[in-house]
Amino acid sequence: MYESLQQYYGVSRVGLLHGKLSADEKDEVMQKFSNHEIDVLVSTTVVEVGVNVPNATFMMIYDADRFGLSTLHQLRGRVGRSDQQSYCVLIASPKTETGIERMTIMTQTTDGFELSERDLEMRGPGDFFGVKQSGLPDFLVANLVEDYRMLEVARDEAAELIQSGVFFENTYQHLRHFVEENLLHRSFD
Repeated sequence: MYESLQQYYGVSRVGLLHGKLSADEKDEVMQKFSNHEIDVLVSTTVVEVGVNVPNATFMMIYDADRFGLSTLHQLRGRVGRSDQQSYCVLIASPKTETGIERMTIMTQTTDGFELSERDLEMRGPGDFFGVKQSGLPDFLVANLVEDYRMLEVARDEAAELIQSGVFFENTYQHLRHFVEENLLHRSFD
């Protein structure tokens, strides 16, 4: 892709941004793009967060059906940051029901909260205490999407127990040790 665009637009007008570049190299590419020294930027999803180039008005995402909804929303948010008309084109050939569903959802809403919820339903939250970034957790009872409100209440109650000091009383000694040994790998004492 990068080489093809260089042939069409010229080597000096096309930039490349990816995760293997150093922070300084990334900054240099983005600065050139911001200053109109680069007209076309070919990038991996490293451009997803923290990039603010108001004059960027067109984005094309290849194999869009392979990305999660939250990632697509973040990428789409890199254009349209000025009063100029902007476009984000999703190029996809979904071969799975999930891919088709993702592309359908992306055409139905631009609401980031709704997209995040749908992404969570489709991909799962991953491993809270590990490194897995998607998939369903091994909860015995709760469903993270359906039981979200109940989990919020449980979180608030747990925070209250800790903040009030009650959690450190003998009544909760067994629970405290379970949390220390199985979840936090650190001691409260």
